[in-house]
Amino acid sequence: MIEKSKIENLISDVLVEKGIFIVTLNISTNNRITLLIDSQEGVKINDCAAISRVIENGMDRNSDDFELEVSSPGIDSPLKVIQQYKKNLGKEIEVTNKDGSKVKGILLDFDDEKFSVEEKRTIKEKNKKKKQIVVEKLSFTYDEVSKVKTVLKF
Repeated sequence: MIEKSKIENLISDVLVEKGIFIVTLNISTNNRITLLIDSQEGVKINDCAAISRVIENGMDRNSDDFELEVSSPGIDSPLKVIQQYKKNLGKEIEVTNKDGSKVKGILLDFDDEKFSVEEKRTIKEKNKKKKQIVVEKLSFTYDEVSKVKTVLKF
């Protein structure tokens, strides 16, 4: 089986050169390599092709028969690495907790252990006719959420 470190070493220079980061790198037992890449500015098809060529040229098909797929995460894919949180800072995200509850809000900040979201909710107070907007800052550790994705706006 092909080692992840071999692929990471092959593409490390081109990743740095293009400002690209790895979202996921999976290698199945039958050597199917699936690489998801992203960058702060987004990924173009030429970036995927360039990285694919580097891998193809750095591998020996005689000793390592493999299948290769290099792509970027879809627009509705969950955030998986910290660089994606940086890319989406200030944007609206949807957080799904492990209990299934969901929170929508603006991604305010993040670090290696947690991230914060500003949630705006409309509530109706007792004995009042008008609804009020309540703004609350919520913090989550990466371990307590099952999925975080950006909210699409049209």
